[in-house]
Amino acid sequence: MKRFVQGESRTQSTLLPELLDDYITENNPVRVIDIFVDELDLGQLGFEGIEPAATGRPSYHPAVLLKIYIYGYLNRIQSSRRLEREAQRNVELMWLTERLMPDFKTIANFRKDNGKAIRNVCRQFVLLCRQLNLFTEAMVAIDGSKFKAVNNRDRNFTTAKIERRREQIEESIARYLKALDTADRAEPQIAEAKTVRLNEKIALLKQQMEQLREMEARLQAAPDKQISLTDPDARSMATSGRGSGMVGYNVQTAVDTKHHLIVAHEVTNVGHDRSQLARMAKQARSAMGTDELCTVADRGYFSGDEILACHEAGITTYLPKPTTSSAKSEGRFDKADFIFDAEKNEYRCPAGERLIWRFSGVEAGHTIHRYWSSNCQQCAIKSRCTPSSARRVSRWEHESVLESLQKRLDHNPDMMRVRRQTVEHPFGTLKAWMGATHFLTKGLERVSTEMSLHVLAYNLKRAMTILGTGTLMEAMRA
Repeated sequence: MKRFVQGESRTQSTLLPELLDDYITENNPVRVIDIFVDELDLGQLGFEGIEPAATGRPSYHPAVLLKIYIYGYLNRIQSSRRLEREAQRNVELMWLTERLMPDFKTIANFRKDNGKAIRNVCRQFVLLCRQLNLFTEAMVAIDGSKFKAVNNRDRNFTTAKIERRREQIEESIARYLKALDTADRAEPQIAEAKTVRLNEKIALLKQQMEQLREMEARLQAAPDKQISLTDPDARSMATSGRGSGMVGYNVQTAVDTKHHLIVAHEVTNVGHDRSQLARMAKQARSAMGTDELCTVADRGYFSGDEILACHEAGITTYLPKPTTSSAKSEGRFDKADFIFDAEKNEYRCPAGERLIWRFSGVEAGHTIHRYWSSNCQQCAIKSRCTPSSARRVSRWEHESVLESLQKRLDHNPDMMRVRRQTVEHPFGTLKAWMGATHFLTKGLERVSTEMSLHVLAYNLKRAMTILGTGTLMEAMRA
């Protein structure tokens, strides 16, 4: 072992620092956690156990357990059992808790019983960021991502899954019955063993078929025709990969475009984003404390009703419209090729003909106007326009709001790049912290609490990077 860095003997007496505080540097993040929690009014935020009971065994103060959780999520330690071990051996955690070492059950119950209060702590830190003027641009990017739940795909049932599983069982039963016929022609001893084994498999498959019938009856009574056995609130959701999906939750976030802080978040079990835009934008505006707000999102959020709600609330939106018409892909003129004249209330087609208003109707609660021309049959380019007798154009009564949105996007083509570089990075960071299993808790409310702890840890780390731990601690004390 010569010419290597040498260690000290394990039997050598060592004079360690007399104070535990000497192990913690002035800029250590645990000092930020300590000051942040100490400055909170835990009673006003809704934490239980602020006032100790007059009798019985003394309990831990909620501040101690909250510090343990914030430290754990800041250092990618989410399990209550792992937090128990860290409290017994981690010098930083010993300093933070003043050598208190609660057991894992106490730690887990704190998160379970104080979900709403923990979510309020996350909002309180966003309020602190607002007071530090970190949201000066009043622009957020909104996006959603799928996170795995504590529910295996085999423990989630939908009508399509039951039908596929029934087909698989029927094919297996037919294969085993065919194998029985083959076994009968073998030697008696071998035939008997095979027959017993195959009959057991067939009986097991018939039992599974009966369980599928019972599950199908339960499925018909479910509001959304979906059942998860391990986590009742988790839902099967499609992901970006073709033919792929997961059982989990759809997490919505609104991220500040300047400092990439998560200003608002929400956990849902709705598998799409179409109904989330207005609610997330309003939450972001409230959290940032501004009257005007610009939001940018991807085409998955495009919904006329949601865009109209944002417009009426004074929120400016930027998002592309998805192409759902087959005309353009088939080489014909798209609706965008028809120019609307608001003064005359008519469209101008690519051939220069006027498509005048014919009638209005209500479809799915929306007032729709219909326009077409009487000269389509004589048009020289009709084959490039429509295979029908006339090209009919529909217009929503609030179509002008969508047209204004498209004009804004045309004048600001970089908005989609801003969205991508703002909101996708936090999701990648959070999933890397959470690991392959993502959520550890069950139920929408508890999962929301767990997500709030992740968001709080992310925002804390971002704020320390932007301001520095010293400046952040001074702001917390002020």
